[in-house]
Amino acid sequence: MSNKLEAYLEEISHYLSGRAEREEILSEIRSHILEKATAEHGGTDDAAIDRAIDAYGPPRRVAERYAEDRPIIAPAYKRYLVRYTSLLFAFHAFLTVVAVVFQKDFVIFPFLFMPRLNVFTALMYLPTAFLADLGVVAVVLYFVTQSGKDVKLPWPKFGVDLDEVKPPKASVWQLVGRIIGAVVMLAITDFALYLFVRYKTIFLYSLHGGDFKPILTPGAGRYVSLIVIAMLAVSTIANLIRIFTRTRWVNVVSNVLSLGLIGLLLGQSFDGLFAMPIAEKALPAIRYSVRFSLLFVAVMIAIELVKDLVRLGHRKLARSGIGGERIPGSDLQNRG
Repeated sequence: MSNKLEAYLEEISHYLSGRAEREEILSEIRSHILEKATAEHGGTDDAAIDRAIDAYGPPRRVAERYAEDRPIIAPAYKRYLVRYTSLLFAFHAFLTVVAVVFQKDFVIFPFLFMPRLNVFTALMYLPTAFLADLGVVAVVLYFVTQSGKDVKLPWPKFGVDLDEVKPPKASVWQLVGRIIGAVVMLAITDFALYLFVRYKTIFLYSLHGGDFKPILTPGAGRYVSLIVIAMLAVSTIANLIRIFTRTRWVNVVSNVLSLGLIGLLLGQSFDGLFAMPIAEKALPAIRYSVRFSLLFVAVMIAIELVKDLVRLGHRKLARSGIGGERIPGSDLQNRG
């Protein structure tokens, strides 16, 4: 037997799953190549087999053609991937908020471990949790698909499905609204930049009509002001781009950047933060109100981010599809 044929079959096997099915497919490919070598090249010597292999196609493409009727996740379950991931991530996000608020960790071995988190690490943790939840659901649906059984999975429904909501058609007034929103955000950003250039901070106060004075200390005032200006700039750029396109990737990118910037704000210490005199008793209330407000905004942004990712993921699945009909062996045999 040709060494090149065995090496060719070995490389194809790397792209196939299931031992029994893999051996069956490799045996079929071996037969096709030997028949092709005999019919088209006059024998089964090494030179004839080499030419038949060259005409048969690259190993990965051959494996893909044979595996088209063995999808990783069956088309019937592709909506479950989105739905189950969303529900699992919602539960994960709830536990994350609980862990932050009560500063507790949760262990349900071996299913769940929720470490003790602060607000900043929680914002960094949630995207990783979303990917982990997506992976868990994908693995479960993979095994359901590979079992070959007709498994009826529950379909929890809360309100209207995200993929069933059709975005309204753009109208002239919506375009005008986007333009006005972009202009307003641009004006606010420009004003914030003006204050920063003039006072090195955007957080100012004035008593009885006197001169403006900084609310925060110089170092903290510059740091926090730059973060806020960056958030305004992200929102302004996103609004300007939305005038020309309605792609949800604009929302995804702007929301991810906004979450990162909010995380930097939440990581700012309150020790020595204020330059203006503030009663000692009022500091805890200010600290908690500011952090709660930022956390609330972050949660709202995170929800919108997940919604956009779910819609994009569902659209990707709907366009690409999973599975397909297997190309018969005769078609492969005649290929090339």
